[in-house]
Amino acid sequence: MEAEKNTGVNDESEKMKWYKIIFGLKKQFGKKPDMNAILYLIGMNEVGKIKEYGKDEKMDLMHVATCKLLSYQGYYAFEHYDKDGWPHYKLLEKPPYADISQQEELLKKLIVQYYEENDLLADL
Repeated sequence: MEAEKNTGVNDESEKMKWYKIIFGLKKQFGKKPDMNAILYLIGMNEVGKIKEYGKDEKMDLMHVATCKLLSYQGYYAFEHYDKDGWPHYKLLEKPPYADISQQEELLKKLIVQYYEENDLLADL
């Protein structure tokens, strides 16, 4: 199972889905999104509120997204929603990243999984 946890977007099907996400978001927003922008969008989706967020809230949204994505591999577990409707996660196991590129590859794979599980690929 450990080897499965650390794999990134490495098969052709996943790569195609990743590019569909990137180019679909580019088409929708007018510029190619970076990882932070994608995490921000996932965070907004998880909180369920589309509005203008302040800098601290934007960071919180990216944290929510990261926790949600890493929960797919058992690093985090959903705990509860707070009074404002924000999801909270508990760290179960610290993700073992060798470097930033390895972390980004894992997040790409989990973003593809998120888009599939939430039926968002068809919207792009």
